[in-house]
Amino acid sequence: MPIYIVKASGERELWDAQKLERSLRAAKASNDVVQEIVRHIEKDLRDGLRTNEIYAHAFSFLKRYDRPSAAQYSLRRAIAQLGPSGFPFERFVAKILNARGYHTKVGQIVRGFCIAHEVDVTAEKNDERILVEAKFHNSPEIRSDVKVALYVSARFADIEKRLAEEEPGERFTHAWLITNTHFTSQAIQYGSCSGLSLTGWNYPKGNTLQDIVQETQTHPITCLTTLTPAHKSQLLNEGVVLCQDILKDPAPLARIGINKTRIASVLKEGEQVCPVTL
Repeated sequence: MPIYIVKASGERELWDAQKLERSLRAAKASNDVVQEIVRHIEKDLRDGLRTNEIYAHAFSFLKRYDRPSAAQYSLRRAIAQLGPSGFPFERFVAKILNARGYHTKVGQIVRGFCIAHEVDVTAEKNDERILVEAKFHNSPEIRSDVKVALYVSARFADIEKRLAEEEPGERFTHAWLITNTHFTSQAIQYGSCSGLSLTGWNYPKGNTLQDIVQETQTHPITCLTTLTPAHKSQLLNEGVVLCQDILKDPAPLARIGINKTRIASVLKEGEQVCPVTL
């Protein structure tokens, strides 16, 4: 009999073990661990099982046997934990762009022809000068739709109109919408047609948000399994966004009351997940 699982949105989907295998391999779990987790899940598989239950079982197994893979596996949820305000996500996006060689500024007020705009991130590198909209969603089921893409394009057009008349040498080359979830097909179609750059969890293929984080080793501190939710929140309030940040300067860990033994565990996991090249 076919077995259907239930996604967070309530949608039913036919169970596909290969999807679980792909996500575990993307987290750099060994083949033996992947097969063991799949066997463990399928042993208790039943119609109507929720995807968050499958995730919890897999994460619990990884956390016991392979903490670095557990941190990688939880990356999407870890990024969602940068909320609820979205401001830590803006800083996170800026850090990612820094790792790719961009000079960034967060929360800049840029005058347009009609109104002033608060721009999440501005990024510059060589001949590129980019307006970046960092669109954060607390739930992975919320998609960035065409209305968001149109909003970003309209702001870019308003700013460009003013710069063209008053400061032609300061014009931006393009706008870039970065989100931690998926885009709708219409948003992707509009972005491709209009020249609006799009980066999301599922787009573009080979250069998604997940791909960029893994390439640049810019994992958020929220992915570390050795930190409690309270510790993660305190570190974000201190302006610490990346696990690389605490590897370079562990002082904030002691400042928020973590003892030396726990600090050693946090740093060990951090070195395994996102080693810093000095």
